[in-house]
Amino acid sequence: MKKYNTEQEKFWAGRFGDEYSQRNQGKNIIASNTALFTKILSKTNSISSIIEMGANIGLNLIAIKTLLPGASITALEINPKAVKELKKIPCIKVYNESMLEYIPDRKWDLVLSKGVLIHQNPDKLEKLYQLMYDASKSYICIAEYYNPSPVEIPYRGHKNKLFKRDFAGEMMDAFPDLKLIDYGFVYHRDNNFPQDDITWFLLKKLHF
Repeated sequence: MKKYNTEQEKFWAGRFGDEYSQRNQGKNIIASNTALFTKILSKTNSISSIIEMGANIGLNLIAIKTLLPGASITALEINPKAVKELKKIPCIKVYNESMLEYIPDRKWDLVLSKGVLIHQNPDKLEKLYQLMYDASKSYICIAEYYNPSPVEIPYRGHKNKLFKRDFAGEMMDAFPDLKLIDYGFVYHRDNNFPQDDITWFLLKKLHF
């Protein structure tokens, strides 16, 4: 049996992660994602490569492929069953690895995390921020649950599996060459394109 770095990784690589994938799928989610990424990508320039950290079954990447059909797309995902679904999407390179173990061999124009950092062990965030920074040529998009100070929230009856904080602010503090380009919030009761109360931040590396 594979050993994982944290209890959170073991949790998401196993049965709970499988159940999450089964709950979260469908054309309506892809439509909402397309609306979200239309807004985010409109604030960028010259995106030809993307990597998503914790891509699950690829609903974000399917939306992005619609908007940027010529871009090369990479997915990093810890759950083996989700990886099987990812591999069904044409022209996506897939790594079945932990974010804490993955060592990128290249850089991408855009590095994306959406609903992933909130489920990571807070003690490991510094390493994950470094990974995302190192993997980015230019842009980093963080779409997570925001809170001005770190807080742990019970998640479907489980403890230590969901954390809110200012992920983007912490990244900008850690890497002073990151500039905030834009940000926004999507309400779960949006009339047309709801998201799960996600706050997104688009950051860009300043090249001195």
